[in-house]
Amino acid sequence: MAGPLTPPLTEATIGEAVQAAARRWPHAEALVSCEQGIRWTFAELAEEVDRLAAGLLELGLKKGERIGVWAPNCAEWALMQFAAARIGLILVTINPAYRSTELAYTLRKVGIAALVTAERFRSSDYPALIGDAIPGFLDTPGLLPTADFPDLRHMFVIGEARGPNALPFASIAAPLTDERRAAIEAVAATLDCRDPINIQFTSGTTGDPKGATLSHRNILNNGLLSGERMAIGEGDRLCIPIPLYHCFGLVLGNLVCLTRGATMVYPAPAFTPAATLAAISQERCTALHGVPTMFIAMLDLLTREAYDVSTLRAGMMAGALCPPDVMAAVIDRMNMVDLTIGYGMTETSPLCTQSTPDDTLERRVTTIGRVAPHVEIRIVDGDGTIVDRGETGEILIRGYNVMLGYWDDADRTAAAIDAEGWMHTGDLGMIDADGYGRVVGRSKDVIIRGGENVYPVEIENYLRTHPDILDAAVFAIPCPRMGEDVCAWVRPRDGAALTGDAVRDYCRGRIAHYKVPARVEIVDAFPMTVTGKIQKFEMQRVMAA
Repeated sequence: MAGPLTPPLTEATIGEAVQAAARRWPHAEALVSCEQGIRWTFAELAEEVDRLAAGLLELGLKKGERIGVWAPNCAEWALMQFAAARIGLILVTINPAYRSTELAYTLRKVGIAALVTAERFRSSDYPALIGDAIPGFLDTPGLLPTADFPDLRHMFVIGEARGPNALPFASIAAPLTDERRAAIEAVAATLDCRDPINIQFTSGTTGDPKGATLSHRNILNNGLLSGERMAIGEGDRLCIPIPLYHCFGLVLGNLVCLTRGATMVYPAPAFTPAATLAAISQERCTALHGVPTMFIAMLDLLTREAYDVSTLRAGMMAGALCPPDVMAAVIDRMNMVDLTIGYGMTETSPLCTQSTPDDTLERRVTTIGRVAPHVEIRIVDGDGTIVDRGETGEILIRGYNVMLGYWDDADRTAAAIDAEGWMHTGDLGMIDADGYGRVVGRSKDVIIRGGENVYPVEIENYLRTHPDILDAAVFAIPCPRMGEDVCAWVRPRDGAALTGDAVRDYCRGRIAHYKVPARVEIVDAFPMTVTGKIQKFEMQRVMAA
């Protein structure tokens, strides 16, 4: 099934979109970072972007090199997104919850040349974590690059400098002389909208995380077209509590606003229901994005505290399967009469389907909408045969939104995207007679915990590094608050005295917090098939009982 061919795709780069927004809406507010007290118009944003781009060029960074951002939501994050795109640097988005081992893997995998990091966030001291990954980082002058990280030449901290190898982020930007403006335009003239511009790390059920590589054309159009379907435009103020490192925030937040003339409003570095509702009230937000767990938390707070959400109208709930009762409550109690729902994945930029404000309430709360513009969807059985309407099969996607591939991983790219250009999602779904889709399950062994994709093999591989663990199996268990949570069955080595608390303690602070198992069972054996395959569905049945 194919989506409509209107509105047309744009062939602009993201840098060109920044300049176009500054010309079209120079005096409109582009970005508000509530906690930082920052407000920029589109003209001011474009000027800040070019100052940063000029400084990045003077560091010797060149088109096609990778630059990482490891930070929670802040104004500097948006500047990096747009400045990198302006001069053809490939932005690598790094989860703020990553620990040192995950950071080291990311730095090596894509050859990051420069890293911009927060100083600290929650329990994470980012320079200290970098010091764990790069010994001597905090106290050895002139350390970068190193033998283990030969591409990494520059490090910047959002805040104060930490040690001799990390300068303040504010030191990058350069005054815009005629010569520097000309240098930016010279690089911009060489860019093409099909160039890679963003790497986002995702993963399958086997192997290490993969770097989904996306172009200007992929993500700029996804923002433009999803904003069109949401009916977001000039004068709208979009509250963005979702993380910017994720496609939902980076594309469906920042790029929706950039292409549609709306204001990006960041309530806080990370989501809290109070900060988000306060931003909606104080900034008179007209739209709001979030995953179901965020909306559940806000609805709960609204039962105890009063916030003015009367200005809300539109927005999107996505990132996990959306409970119909939550959708209905948000529309009713948060005034979001034009709330839409979307389905997609990082590898598809992300949206593939989306409902519209004109759809009936029943369709908006029980379906994932219809196929997005310029996108095709197939539902196929195990043999690759297209099934009839209303029948369940694997969801395949083709169109402008499908990624360029996984960075430096031709084999896994070929396994995900077939010779005809179809992205095999691993999700199970169906399309009804009227063209509305539903997701009914996942064929991939992925846990979706509060909108975060958790990949069991990564946790299993880590648990097996424990000297007392013989084997581990990780799977999803239901969770009323998070939708799903992480459960691990662990087989100890002979003679080992292992407890669930000890296993969790081994994980805390070493892998991202959302990967730490909520439940750990110490077992003698796993249920297995006659061919030796672990039966995780049987483990889930036991846990449910």
